[in-house]
Amino acid sequence: MRTVSLRQRRGCDLNPGPSAPESSRLTTRLLSQLDLAQVMVLVLQQNRLRWYGHVLRKDDDDWVKKCMEYEVEGPRPRGRPKRTWREVVQEDCQARKLNKEDATDPCKWMKTIKDVR
Repeated sequence: MRTVSLRQRRGCDLNPGPSAPESSRLTTRLLSQLDLAQVMVLVLQQNRLRWYGHVLRKDDDDWVKKCMEYEVEGPRPRGRPKRTWREVVQEDCQARKLNKEDATDPCKWMKTIKDVR
C-alpha cells in the first residue's frame, strides 16, 4: 500500500519533486501555462482582506477580534520565526494601500479589495 499525502490525493501539490506523480506535474504545468497561479494569489489575497475587514468591524470585546490582536508571551523557539497571518495581511494591505480606518466603510473596503491592480 502506497502512502500519499492529502495534497497529492487532491492534485494540489504545487511544488512537485522528482518523485511527484505525473498528474501533479501536469497540474503545475497547466497552472503555469494558463497563468492561474497569479489568479489564485489574487483570490487568496481578496479572501484574507475580506475576513480582515470583517474582523476589524467587530466590537472590541468580541472574541475573534481579541484572538487576532493577542500576543503570545514567553520565549519563542530558536530559528527564524514563521510568517504569521497578521504579517501576510499587513503586506496585502500595503500592496493595496489600505489601512484600518478604511475597514469602517464596508462598501469602500469591498470595492478596494475587488479592484484588481
